[in-house]
Amino acid sequence: MKIENAVVLVTGANRGIGLAFCRALLARGARKVYAGARDPASVTLPGVTTLQLDVTRPADVEAAATQAADVTLVINNAGIAQPGGFLAPDSEDVARRLFETNFFAMLRMSQAFAPVLKANGGGGLLNVLSVASWVNGGQLAAYSASKAAAWSLTNALRHELAAQRTQVLGLHMGYVDTDLTRGLDAPKSSAEDIVSRALDAL
Repeated sequence: MKIENAVVLVTGANRGIGLAFCRALLARGARKVYAGARDPASVTLPGVTTLQLDVTRPADVEAAATQAADVTLVINNAGIAQPGGFLAPDSEDVARRLFETNFFAMLRMSQAFAPVLKANGGGGLLNVLSVASWVNGGQLAAYSASKAAAWSLTNALRHELAAQRTQVLGLHMGYVDTDLTRGLDAPKSSAEDIVSRALDAL
């Protein structure tokens, strides 16, 4: 799909990859960019329309679908991570918390906005995933599992939304230089490069 003149909603838009998406979308001529965040005041980028959007709160998601009824592209970017293996004492609690944001919230957003995208001609759905969708070495066990589930969700949505002509794209990346990976000593891509590649793919 074309980014120029698109109306886009980005979740987790106040920092990191979400903020980079907003900047790139504006630079590529998107007509409107909704920047969703738990705290709309934390979004300081000029030119975007802020939305109160905690993706783990069904009421917030429903309200966003009503307020942003002109959307033609949804970027499910909001996500969280926590280090640790499955044998850690708190692993079940950690897994439930990560799945709530990284899987169930993505499902909730997709369900809420599928009718909006259909009404606006099909549009697109971009789910931000990770190479951790495929590899789980145990250091980020619950995160990897939640991203694997989100990858499976993305593949299913691609089939379910084909009839309404909604393009569905999964974005798999390695470590990106953001707040989320600040403490990791590993090669990292820039958020700008990842976002550029994602929008080119769309």
